[in-house]
Amino acid sequence: MTPEQPPHTLILGMMRLHEDPELQAPERLADWIEARLDQGLDWFDHADIYGGNGHNEHLFGEALRRRPGLAARVKVVTKAGILMAPGDTKHYDSSPVWLAGAIDRALARLGVERLDLFLIHRPDPLMEAEATARVLDDAVRAGKVGALGVSNFLPEQWRRLKAALSHPLTHHQLQLSLTHSAPLLNGHFDALRRDGLSPMAWSPLDGGALFEGVAGQALNRLAVHHGVSPAGLALAWLRCLPGSPVPVIGTLNPARIMTLQDEARLSLPRQDWYALLETARGHEVA
Repeated sequence: MTPEQPPHTLILGMMRLHEDPELQAPERLADWIEARLDQGLDWFDHADIYGGNGHNEHLFGEALRRRPGLAARVKVVTKAGILMAPGDTKHYDSSPVWLAGAIDRALARLGVERLDLFLIHRPDPLMEAEATARVLDDAVRAGKVGALGVSNFLPEQWRRLKAALSHPLTHHQLQLSLTHSAPLLNGHFDALRRDGLSPMAWSPLDGGALFEGVAGQALNRLAVHHGVSPAGLALAWLRCLPGSPVPVIGTLNPARIMTLQDEARLSLPRQDWYALLETARGHEVA
């Protein structure tokens, strides 16, 4: 996964994998993964906190182990650096010891030879950039990680890490949607584009909030006009941005995934794009 070879239209988010009773059996999950691969979706987004203590990575890895050859076909994104053990204060850890262990644990749980993209999940005010960079560079040199990125960082936070790395920092996963458009207007999105980071959008449907109120009404109206679903239109709105941000979608429903994959390719007229932005923000651009 490099800026020159971006992933397909969507990335499949695994945050809620543990909540789907249909996918708890390894064979059933293997069938689901194989079906997504066959429809051209091979990027799967994980984090060590999803499901608690690596649970969802483990579920995914068990499915891969049951189906020889499947692991070689998937592309894995995973994130680490948030700690939220019961009874402990939730905190971040970007220390070399923690990140090195997190990478090894993710590889073991997932049963893959390499993490195609590894992200630091949240910016850590206690991060020693040079020490963190060394452990990340070592992981790339050892073949454990294919590419490096960050999630939820501000420009100066990722620049400090990027300056200390020998290998490129290639991706930034940020919250971005029609109803969370601040990064487009405060310079954040421009900064990641300027610095060569490929954007990945988490919560691209804002947890369903963008289907409510006046924003939802505008989405419904334009969705009918363009012959797509409101969700598909919201993803297409994102994909119209420079760099074509790749939405990380949370649904595990095969039919919905197929619909969104198709509809996210819609190219919106500029006036419609701004009409949606205006409605979501509650006022027109200056």
